[in-house]
Order: sequence, then structure tokens, then C-alpha cells
Amino acid sequence: MAAAASSFNTFSLLLLLFVGSSSAQLSTNFYSKSCPNVFTTVKSAVGSAISKERRMGASLLRLFFHDCFVNGCDGSILVDDTSNFTGEKNAAPNRNSVRGFNVVDDIKSKVEKVCPGVVSCADILAIAARDSVVILGGPSWKVKLGRRDARTASQAAANTSIPPPTSSLSNLISSFQSKGSHTIGQARCTSFRTRIYNESNIDGSFAKARQRKCPATSGSGDNNLAPLDLQTPTAFDNNYFKNLINNKGLLHSDQQLFNGGSTDSLVRSYSSKPSTFISDFSAAMIKMGDITPLTGSNGEIRNNCRRVN
Repeated sequence: MAAAASSFNTFSLLLLLFVGSSSAQLSTNFYSKSCPNVFTTVKSAVGSAISKERRMGASLLRLFFHDCFVNGCDGSILVDDTSNFTGEKNAAPNRNSVRGFNVVDDIKSKVEKVCPGVVSCADILAIAARDSVVILGGPSWKVKLGRRDARTASQAAANTSIPPPTSSLSNLISSFQSKGSHTIGQARCTSFRTRIYNESNIDGSFAKARQRKCPATSGSGDNNLAPLDLQTPTAFDNNYFKNLINNKGLLHSDQQLFNGGSTDSLVRSYSSKPSTFISDFSAAMIKMGDITPLTGSNGEIRNNCRRVN
């Protein structure tokens, strides 16, 4: 799997298959009467953003993931810090990493013009993630809607809920059994420096190629980016899994998915059967969107995604 993207601590789609949550309160036709043009409005804005910067597609997908993984899909990642409020944007997994907030602002502004006070920021993230994948050449799926926005956020939860790129396979599985994941985009040198210089289960030529833009010395080139999929970095496909079989996983936690463990067979399946990967990916994204949403009278519909009403 691949696409141009933001810096990204690895989260493989493989483990999204462990997600088992569902929400009967969400519906694919939730806005059919209250905001019938929401899908076309969001799609147009997302398409415009990706046409300006192809990397933005994966950034929006990653925003959705990081939102859902911390206390559910509630738009909490979008809330800015203030003098008396600390949100999730500066948590360790998000700081200098997640991006696309200005695009979300633009989408929200356009949606508010067609149906003010109706569509939540959490739902906007869910739709934008799907549209991003489609525009990058990936599959589509029916997005369930009806989420409401959180009135708070938790930096502490963000710091502890998102596994780091140094995670072992057992840690990844433990984390994702109750949540979910995906992997798309690029990563900062700080996330893969140890792997390309110190680990043995890595293709030599691949490691040397990455070392050219990621010096061994900490503090030098820390923010330099490298794609998680070196073959097709601007397309959605299954090359990510082929890379793992060839020991070309960029992050430690990438390669853990194909390193003699229980997920090896799934990596082989996805590398040889793109249709299986696409089908499972779509199902996984629907499951991830079901993670503990706020519905009914819980939460609110934010007027501005960056602050509570």
C-alpha cells in the first residue's frame, strides 16, 4: 500500500483486521435530509487540496486514524491548545507529524455554507479519509455518519494510545485488537534511523539508500522524509507488502509484520492478491470509523473544528 503523505509512525493495515467494534447508531444516510450535498462538498474540497499537494491525501487519512485511535472518532485531534486547555496536537505521536488541519478548516467552511450547524468535524474527517483513498487510486466504501464532536481532548491519551514505530509484533497486536490501523505515506528520519543503521533483517541496498538522506548522527536530518513504499510512493497499491517480503520495511514495526511471526501469511496473501487487500482495507476502514463515536445528545456539532463551541 502506498501514497504520497505526511510523516507517519507505522500502523499497518494488517492489524486493522483485529478491530471488532461496531456502532449501530451510525448510518450511511444520516444526512440525506439535513445535508444532502455533504458528500459532493467534501469530495470537491479534498480533490482540490490533493491536486495542489498529492501528499495531502495520506495526511488526511492519517488524521482520521489518529483521531479514532484516541478515545474514538470524535474530532478531538482537531482542537487547538489554548492558555487553559491542552489538546492532542502536541502529543508525541502528533507533534511535527500530523498535518492537514488547514484543509479540514476549508472543508468545514464549505460544508457550513451549504448546511450550517449540521455536520460534525468528526464526520468530515471520516468522509475526507475515504475520498482521499479514492483519489489516490484506492477503493471506495460507504461511510457511516452521525458522529458528534468531543468537547474535550486528551494529550495523555494520545501519548499512550498510539504505538511507536519501535513496537514489537506482540505489542502491535495487543494495541490493535481493540482499535485499528493503516499504513500510508512517509516517515521522518528519526523514526527509522535505528533500523537502517542497526538492524539485521533489512535489505542492504535499501538501508544504504535510506542512509543517504538520514545521517547516523541524531540531530542531523531528523526531519528528512522517506516513503513507506519506495516503489510507488504516489499510488495506492499493495507494494508495501511486497517490500516487507524483501526486508524493505522502512520502520521497525513495519518489518515486524513479516519477520517469522503470526502475520507473515497475511503479508504473503496481500502481496500476491491485491483484490483481497483492497476488500479487507475497505472493511477495516469501516470498522475503524465505528470506534466509540459520540452520538445522540453526547458531544456537540462544532462551529469551528479548532475549538469547542
